[in-house]
Amino acid sequence: MDTSAAAARPPTQAWLDQALRDPGSIFAGPEAVVEHPGLSLAQKLEILRSWEYDAAELAVAEEEGMRGPENNLLQRIVLTLAGLTHGGDSEFVTPTKQHDHP
Repeated sequence: MDTSAAAARPPTQAWLDQALRDPGSIFAGPEAVVEHPGLSLAQKLEILRSWEYDAAELAVAEEEGMRGPENNLLQRIVLTLAGLTHGGDSEFVTPTKQHDHP
């Protein structure tokens, strides 16, 4: 996880791409995204929304009997987004079983 002094510098594009593809490989949790000093608000929101979608997809898979790790990650992400946007994050999109977006 990224806890070094280098975290204060603006991230590289490769690092940002990895954070968007697999936020869990970069951050210990959604709270760490918010605390990262090198990310802009827009970057934090983009990473958290990507993570939110992935976590929602996992929740759908778990609902269909494809068990994954039991945790409250999706709830933590939603709460973190709400904190960043002061409750005004309206871009939450829950994936359906058909992988459609409303």
